[in-house]
Amino acid sequence: MKVVIAPDSFKESLSAAEVAAAIAAGWRMALPATECIELPMADGGEGTTQALVTASGGRLEHCDVTGPLGETMTAFWGRIGEHTAVIECAASGGLDLLARDQRDPWRATTRGTGELIRAALDVGMTDIIIGLGGSATNDGGAGMMQALGARLLDDSGAEIGLGAEGLEKLAAIDLSGLDKRLKTARFQVACDVDNPLTGPNGASAIFGPQKGADEALVKRMDACLANYARVITECIGEKVDTIAGAGAAGGLGAAFLAFFNASLKPGIEIMLDAVDMDSHLEGADLVITGEGRIDSQTERGKTPVGVARRAKRHGVPCIALGGSVPDEVEVLEALSKQGLKAVFPILPGVMDLDQALEQADTNLKLCARNLGAFWALVR
Repeated sequence: MKVVIAPDSFKESLSAAEVAAAIAAGWRMALPATECIELPMADGGEGTTQALVTASGGRLEHCDVTGPLGETMTAFWGRIGEHTAVIECAASGGLDLLARDQRDPWRATTRGTGELIRAALDVGMTDIIIGLGGSATNDGGAGMMQALGARLLDDSGAEIGLGAEGLEKLAAIDLSGLDKRLKTARFQVACDVDNPLTGPNGASAIFGPQKGADEALVKRMDACLANYARVITECIGEKVDTIAGAGAAGGLGAAFLAFFNASLKPGIEIMLDAVDMDSHLEGADLVITGEGRIDSQTERGKTPVGVARRAKRHGVPCIALGGSVPDEVEVLEALSKQGLKAVFPILPGVMDLDQALEQADTNLKLCARNLGAFWALVR
């Protein structure tokens, strides 16, 4: 038989590749002759680059860039084939790069993302996949644009500073020096939120607090992004601030919409297409997906549902494994309608969070082994 194993990571515990390997190992304990296709997944946040590189046989490239608070750091991007690059904004500007007491969306910059894009262009990449999840920034992509040659100017004609703080003084955008290679490069932007740039559902209001902003700073940053939106309209003659996804990654979505040959798509759909999931589903008997927490938010395009929807198109049953799973029948029924026919917890008994994280590999193997044994009984 053929089983496609396509999970996301179990955050703070196992990478997507490690989760896939554990499930495959457990399943083979019961059914050793199974052809297990391991396809680690991600939906645009941290881990997207590694997952795509692993699933596609690519490789990671490293280079020095500007970190979230202006420091020099070593970041990475992924090379797939001859012309495709994968870049996640979290690699150079992510929340995970900062301790909780270091988070500062007023100063945090996306400059490193622009430097990663430039590094990929320098070696001939023409198709670039961007993951917007996990950002520590709220600068609307201003730092990225500066790294790629745009000039963001204040009233005196001087370059603005880093972060949302710089946007407060923004008066004009000069694109004459923007890297010419961007006109022919194609960008697919993994975006799993539909927030506009500004307002009560915008980047600052919804995501600012988790990045370290208090109520007063949220209001100030929202005003900065509103000023940014006004200057963008003056520059390109179009409004992008109200477009769904413009508020992703602290407004980075708005920059891609305004200045790049880019399309915003659900991250899991980009991932599934990139690994050619449709071909792997041909002849498959079962798909196993999962992530650390499966809940009511999963239905909104997270990895398990994205995988389940694709499997459903091919008539292949799909199940999920999770460290934490819903205990409401209504949630399970909603997931089932999306193609996720069953959801199984991997915990064998009561344990605290630290134990669960530490034993995730073993628990995944045991759960997958039991599922394989049950499958053998009923097929």
